[in-house]
Amino acid sequence: MPNWLKYAALTPEIVAGQPRIAIVLDDLGLVQSRTRRAITLAAPLTMAFLPYGHNLKKLTNAAREAGHELIVHLPMEPDNIEADPGLNALYTTLKAKQIRERVAWGLSRFSGFVGVSNHMGSRFTKWRHGIDILLKEIKSKDLLFLDSLTSQKSLVSEIAERYRLPYAVRDVFLDNDQAPEAIRAQLKSLTAIARRRGYAIGIGHPYDSTIDVLREWIARAPTEGLSLVPLSQIVRQRWLKVSRGAASKG
Repeated sequence: MPNWLKYAALTPEIVAGQPRIAIVLDDLGLVQSRTRRAITLAAPLTMAFLPYGHNLKKLTNAAREAGHELIVHLPMEPDNIEADPGLNALYTTLKAKQIRERVAWGLSRFSGFVGVSNHMGSRFTKWRHGIDILLKEIKSKDLLFLDSLTSQKSLVSEIAERYRLPYAVRDVFLDNDQAPEAIRAQLKSLTAIARRRGYAIGIGHPYDSTIDVLREWIARAPTEGLSLVPLSQIVRQRWLKVSRGAASKG
C-alpha cells in the first residue's frame, strides 16, 4: 500500500452524491498554542506542518490520534524576494542534489504523513526543472502532492499528470482576510464549488478567528448535507477516475 493510503485518516461514511470538502490547515508547528487549538477541531482535517516547526513529533502524533491527516508543508521560493519561506526552502538557484537533500530533510522531520504541499512557492512552482525533481522525489516515496496554487502559472498539475502522481489543487484560501465574516464568505464559496463539482479543497491557517469559525462550520456541515473528508479521500476518488480512464484507453 502506498504511503498516501497507508497513513490516510479515516473517512466518515459519505452519503452517495453528497458534496465532499477537505479543509487543510497550513503553517502548523510554529505557534504552539494555536497548533494545539487547531488539533482540538473535529476530525478529519488535513494538517500541514512546517518541517522547521517546533515539537513536531509530539504535535503530529497528537493530531493523528485526534483523527486528523498529516502532510509536510515544504517551504519554497516565492516571487516576493522580501518574503522568507524559512529554513531549507527550495530555491530556483539550487542544484538538483541540493533540492533532493532539502526535500529529504523536510520529509525526515516527522512521520505518518500522506504527502506534501508547498509553503509559499509562487516562484519555485513555475520552475519546470525544479518541480520535475521535486515531484520525482515525492513519487518515489509513494506520497501525494497538494498544490497550494500560490501562482496561477504553477506547473505542478502538468508534471504530476506526466508522472501519474496522485495530486490535488487548492480551490479557496479561507483567511487571506482574517475577519470572521470574510472567512464565512470564503467557506460559502468553497461550499458552492463542492455542490457544483462534487468536492472542494480549502486552505486556512491556525489564526484564532479561523479556528473559531471552523469550529462552528464543522458542527453545522452535516445538517447542510456536506461531508468533511481528509485530503486523501478526494485524491483517491480523483485517482480512481484517472486510473480507470487510463485502463479503458489501454
